[in-house]
Amino acid sequence: MNKRGMKLLIFIVFYILGSFFNKVSSQSESYAALKNLVQSSEFQSAGISILVTDLSSGSRVIEYNPYLSLPPASTAKLFSTAAALEILGADYRPKTRIYQEGYVRDSVLYGNIWIRGGGDITLGSRFFNEAGKEVDFLENWADSLKKMGIKKIDGQLISDGSAFGYAGIPDGWSWVDMGNYYGAGPSGICIFDNSIRFGFKTGSSAGAPTKLNSCYPEVPELNFHNYIRSENVFDDNSYIYGGPFSYERFGTGSLPLNRSNFVVRGSLPDPEYQLACELFKVLTKKGIQVSNGAKAVRRDHINTENIYKIGFTLLLTQQGEKLSDIIKLTNMRSINLFAEGLVCLVGYEKTGNGSTESGLKEIEKYWSNHFNTKGLFLKDGSGLSRSNGISAYHFCELLRITNKSSSRNTFESSFPVAGKSGTLFNLCRGQAGQGRVVAKSGTMARIKSYAGFINTKSGKKLAFAIILTNYSGSNSNAVAKIEALLNVLAVQ
Repeated sequence: MNKRGMKLLIFIVFYILGSFFNKVSSQSESYAALKNLVQSSEFQSAGISILVTDLSSGSRVIEYNPYLSLPPASTAKLFSTAAALEILGADYRPKTRIYQEGYVRDSVLYGNIWIRGGGDITLGSRFFNEAGKEVDFLENWADSLKKMGIKKIDGQLISDGSAFGYAGIPDGWSWVDMGNYYGAGPSGICIFDNSIRFGFKTGSSAGAPTKLNSCYPEVPELNFHNYIRSENVFDDNSYIYGGPFSYERFGTGSLPLNRSNFVVRGSLPDPEYQLACELFKVLTKKGIQVSNGAKAVRRDHINTENIYKIGFTLLLTQQGEKLSDIIKLTNMRSINLFAEGLVCLVGYEKTGNGSTESGLKEIEKYWSNHFNTKGLFLKDGSGLSRSNGISAYHFCELLRITNKSSSRNTFESSFPVAGKSGTLFNLCRGQAGQGRVVAKSGTMARIKSYAGFINTKSGKKLAFAIILTNYSGSNSNAVAKIEALLNVLAVQ
C-alpha cells in the first residue's frame, strides 16, 4: 500500500472510531439523563413510561416501561386530532343547517324554523372571532330569512342537536372540572365555545365577598351560588361547579383584590337551547316575530321522527372552520372542547351517530389497522378523563404513522415548539432543546407528559413520549428532569 493509501486508511479508521465513540457517548449521556429522571426520589412511587425511537432506522434510542398504559392528560389529544385529520381530511368543515317546516304566505311562515346541528364547534368561538363579533353569524341568519321574505314565524324556533346524543360529558370526567370552561362537554350544537363569561367585582380586603356583575351570554333560569372570596392572590383561583344541563352553578375559591370586573369562564349548561335563545333575540331585534318562542329538542321533548323530510325546505347552510385550522388551535392551545368535538365529528360522518362513544370506536378502529393497540384505552378526546390509558409505545407508533402520512406537514405544524410557541413556550427555553423539540404536552394534578418529535443537531428525527403520573414534588421539578433528557437528545 502506498503512502497516500495508508493515509486514507488511517482517516477511515479514525472516522469510524470517532463515529462509534460519539454514538456511545451520546447513548451514555442519554441513559445518564434517563437514569437521573427515573431514579429521582420524587418518582419513587410514580408511574413512568418513556420511549424514544429513531424514525429513520426504527431503532429504540432509550426506553423505560414503554408498554405501561397511563393517563397522559392533554397529550391524548394527539389521538383525536391525528385520527380526525386522516379520516375527515384537512379541508373538512362541519355544517349547521337551517330548515323551514311549513309554508310562507304574505311574509308569514306558518310552521317552524329548525336549526339542525352538525357538531360545529366553531360557531361564535372566541378563537375564530374578534371580541364583539361572536354573534355575527346569527345576524347573517336573520338577514337571510328577511331576504327570503319571512317577516313573521307563526310557530317555533327549534334547535336540534339530537344526532350527537345528550350524554353531556365523556366517561371519567371529574365533578371539579365540569362547571369550568375547560370542562365544557361536546354537543351537536355548540355556541360561544359552550362557555359562559362571569364578571366579578372583588373587594378591597382579604376575605371580602365578591359580587357577580355580569354573565355573558345571558342564560335563562341560571341560578348562581357565589361563594368566591376576595384574597391577596394574583390570578384566578376560583372554580365553578355544575353538571351538564343543570342551571345550578356554584362558585368557590378566590379572586384578586380590587377588580371591577374580573372575568371567570364556566361551562354553558345547555348549548342546544342557548343557540335557539340567542337566535330568537336577534330575530326579535330585526323585527321578525316568533309566535311560540325558542325551543330545543332535548329540553322540550320534541319528537324528531320524520324531520327534514316531507314539508321541510333547506334554507341555508352555515359552514364551520376548516379542520386543519381547528386542529392547529386544538394542539397549540390545548382546547378540550375542540378535541372532544373532533371525536364526535368522526362518529357522525362515519356512522351518522355523533356521540363520543361512536367517535371513539371509529378512532380505535382506525389506529388498530396501523399498529398494535393492545393496552390502549381511549375514554375521551381531550385527555381530561383519568380513565384513559396510553403508553409511550402507543404515542411513538402514532407519531411513526403520521410521519409517513401525506397530512404530515399539517399535523406537525399544529405542535407547539419548545421555547417558542403554545403550551411549550417555557419548555427548554434558552436551552439545547429550544426549537428542536416539537410536541404536545399534558398536565393534570400529578400528571406530566409530552409526546412529539426531536430534530437533533446531527439531523436525525426522533419520535418520543414521556408520561409521568402520581409523582411527589412539584410540576416544575418534574419538568426540569424532563428538560434535561430532552436537551441531551436534541444535541445528538
